[in-house]
Amino acid sequence: MAGIVTAMTAMTAAMLSASVAAAPGADPAQQQIRQVVADISPQRIEAHVRKLVSFGTRHTMSDTVSDTRGIGAARRWIKAELERCGAQAGGRLQVAFDSHVAPVSKRIARPTEIVNVVATLPGSQPQSAGRIYVVSGHYDSRATDVMDAQGDAPGANDDASGTAAVIEMACAMARHQFDATLVFMAVAAEEQGLLGSGHWAQQAKLNKLNIAGMLNNDIIGSSRAEDGTVDGGQVRLFAEGIPAVKEMSDGVRALVATGGENDSLSRQLARHVKQVGERYVPGFKVNVIQRADRYLRGGDHMPFLAQGYAALRFTEPHEDFAHQHQDVRVENGLQYGDLPQFVDYDYVAKVARVNAAALASLALAPAAPAGVQVRTAQLENATTLLWQPNTEPDLAGYRIVWRATTADQWQGAQDVGNVTEAKVKLSKDSYFFGVQAIDRDGNVSVATYPMPLR
Repeated sequence: MAGIVTAMTAMTAAMLSASVAAAPGADPAQQQIRQVVADISPQRIEAHVRKLVSFGTRHTMSDTVSDTRGIGAARRWIKAELERCGAQAGGRLQVAFDSHVAPVSKRIARPTEIVNVVATLPGSQPQSAGRIYVVSGHYDSRATDVMDAQGDAPGANDDASGTAAVIEMACAMARHQFDATLVFMAVAAEEQGLLGSGHWAQQAKLNKLNIAGMLNNDIIGSSRAEDGTVDGGQVRLFAEGIPAVKEMSDGVRALVATGGENDSLSRQLARHVKQVGERYVPGFKVNVIQRADRYLRGGDHMPFLAQGYAALRFTEPHEDFAHQHQDVRVENGLQYGDLPQFVDYDYVAKVARVNAAALASLALAPAAPAGVQVRTAQLENATTLLWQPNTEPDLAGYRIVWRATTADQWQGAQDVGNVTEAKVKLSKDSYFFGVQAIDRDGNVSVATYPMPLR
């Protein structure tokens, strides 16, 4: 029996060795992405955070008339800053307010205009420009009382850090061209119930926009935990699996039926973000958390999830709640309040670089293959996958990736050329598979999980 097991193990290893073209993520780095990452500046991020804090409060119902205090002054400054760097980059960055009026609700005392600041960098390849990637941070802030629109609410970490990162990404990436479209958003009224992002995501669904991925940056500013421990080497990336809904869609039901609960659209996006982010920001770990968000909390990615889009949330590894949602004060010798001195700007820059690398990679790569299926009509130990052809003119071919059913990340890969069907000598019963598209520059798409074909 031992000899048989040894022989089978050797045979499996031989098949894997013969099949692997390269380990997942081993493709050569792209110079354009390297340049985008290098252009992210912690000094500019700090200046952005301090400017946002200088408005005193950015509460959703705060002053909209003053040029120096309140949410109105903050959004006008954000828009002007994006317009300024967009003009310097050649004028391709389209900056606008996205506005709607929210009615009275639990956290809105009077009908209130909710204004997102949206900067769009149109895709340069016609076949890809309709594919959109969104990155956001929320620029509103709050004090201890979520209805306090008058008191100081500096919101340096929550979420001037995310807003500053988005501004910095937009300015760095506006100097480059990408196949797909990028949307950089400073969203409003997160603290009042995700109202700005909720309205934008709802309108995107109504207008049938192809949102291929959304990255939310919320509380990405501190490397220091409440016990004083410093951890600047990782970030949490929250990724939903099966959505908590009463009625499953056919796609979700198929995931559950095949054991693919860890292969939702968001989990596939998270794998890609982790792989690319860790490649372009060496020594910095993207720690994928397999849930939509933290307990008792929520963020601007959640309305996108509700509309069926792949969406993720970046958050620092260890939060200090004395510096979130707190009135500025000293109590028992402890400084409370979300103040800029508690933000680690080098850390924010690392998170921004991960975001920028992932967005650039996604927007340069082809779309994820559509209609991916696995043949299940007969009993066999090999696995046959088929898919619909991509339409991008720079498409080079496709790659099949796989991992053990107990693994989180892809472990093996095989390039199969510009075909729409391929077989690998691994059992569909023992591995999870995905199919990626590759362009002539080596940019690789997110993987698509196969549905059974009988």
